[in-house]
Amino acid sequence: MKAVTWQGKRDVRVDTVDDPVLQEPTDAIVRVTSSGICGSDLHLYEVLGSFIDPGDVLGHEPMGVVEEVGAEVGRLKPGDRVVVPFNISCGHCYMCDRGLQSQCETTQVRERGKGAALFGYTKLYGQVPGGQAEFLRVPQAQYGPIKVPDGPPDDRFVYLSDVVPTAWQAVEYANIPDGGSVVVFGLGPIGQMCCRIAQHRGAGAVIGVDLVAERLILARAHGATALDLRDHDEIGDAIRELTGGRGADSVIDAVGMEAHGAPFGKLAHQLMGMLPGPVAAKLTEKAGIDRLSVIYAAIDAVRRGGTISLSGVYGGMLDPLPMMDLFDKQLQLRMGQANVRRWIDDIMAVLTEAGDPLGVEGFATHRLPLEQAAHGYEIFQQKRDGAIKVLLQPNR
Repeated sequence: MKAVTWQGKRDVRVDTVDDPVLQEPTDAIVRVTSSGICGSDLHLYEVLGSFIDPGDVLGHEPMGVVEEVGAEVGRLKPGDRVVVPFNISCGHCYMCDRGLQSQCETTQVRERGKGAALFGYTKLYGQVPGGQAEFLRVPQAQYGPIKVPDGPPDDRFVYLSDVVPTAWQAVEYANIPDGGSVVVFGLGPIGQMCCRIAQHRGAGAVIGVDLVAERLILARAHGATALDLRDHDEIGDAIRELTGGRGADSVIDAVGMEAHGAPFGKLAHQLMGMLPGPVAAKLTEKAGIDRLSVIYAAIDAVRRGGTISLSGVYGGMLDPLPMMDLFDKQLQLRMGQANVRRWIDDIMAVLTEAGDPLGVEGFATHRLPLEQAAHGYEIFQQKRDGAIKVLLQPNR
């Protein structure tokens, strides 16, 4: 089959690899019809190459049609249309029973000290072949895949794999009061969806912050107040002017470890990329430093007693956090990988409403055949050609 493989820093290629086969009675094989390129994929493209091997298959936002099932899958059958969550969870362990599927004890990558295995995402999370491919082996298929109706286009449901649950959890963790205010730093796919979900769930003021013109325009088109970071010397002051002088009730960081405006962290990332793989991996695990400009901005922008929700991915072990400010402002801080299956019932009720209230069917800015994956990564990473969300379509 054809699949998108990692070959080195900023080097992804579509190669011919072995077709996946059933390995466990709880496996399924899915013929992929759509698969997103995620901001987290760009961490592999740019920063985390020391944890991935040439030839590894990328991607963790797939949907498609079931081709084959193992003897213990039970609820799925060939021909079912499914979305595959990015985290691989069993549905019956201690963590899954508590709605913490991203910490599933059946698939935890214990040798790396990490949570549940993920599709297409490095040795840290199980090195499971990903879904930017024509076919995908899905472990724990007795629980993970989400059956969706036939008929509506893939765009209606594909974001159940990651984007919408991640944004939904970010808004949930932000604890926005009814009619309250929320600031979303970063208006990529997750940030855009956070703004829409926050509005849908009753936020009174939704403020987005970014420095890419197309992203700002898109957020405004869906009702958010969008601030261009380049227009403000102190973004916290601008946010306080919009929130009665106190700051926002809640702040969502939808950027993560590769924030702009953090030159020391950027240099650390660049130097790490120049080291031999095993050395870089050890340093990242034990001495990694993220680019923390957004966390500092979030702490400044949130009101006293407010909540900060982190959905952007961080990976550093020695990040210098301003603990005095966190304590003095009496802030709540919540974070973590999305527990996809936990939120599906709530989200499905919204996605199947008339009128497409979250605008998912027009969310993708680019739909490309699998063969153009390298181009999709390039324009997404470089924020070119208005690329905000790229979908690959292997079997069209």
